[in-house]
Amino acid sequence: MSNPADVSRATTLHVRDHCLCLHVQRAARALARRFDEAFRPLGLTNGQFSLMMALNQPEPPPMGRIAAFLAMDRTTLTAALKPLERRGLVEVRPHPTDRRSRVMALTPAGRALLAEAVPIWTRTHREMEATLAEGEADRLRAALASLAEPPRATH
Repeated sequence: MSNPADVSRATTLHVRDHCLCLHVQRAARALARRFDEAFRPLGLTNGQFSLMMALNQPEPPPMGRIAAFLAMDRTTLTAALKPLERRGLVEVRPHPTDRRSRVMALTPAGRALLAEAVPIWTRTHREMEATLAEGEADRLRAALASLAEPPRATH
């Protein structure tokens, strides 16, 4: 006799085959492993590379803007910054006009390491895109961008 709280095998298979979140997470983990391995000689992770790339701006950006761009909360961003700060790649300082806020900037060492990482990213990215059919990478980027947009309020 089955428990009324049990989820059927058919439901499990349906979720496995149709869940967008599951499929995006699996693909993200596989991509992350690939880029982590590529960046390993530089002592960087793919997340650190993305964060450093987000900080590569003419003016040091505020934490809130970078957290929103990377779809992470400020606490997670602060934790992600710590190893980069310890390595002297990033500095966090008070906002020049709003002392309650903080901005982040790449140091000269951070800019140099980022410049070393870009050719690795370019090569690895080219290899990953080559596994997709013509035009598929652009369609995938567009679909993922659409999914990443916050839901619109309906009235």
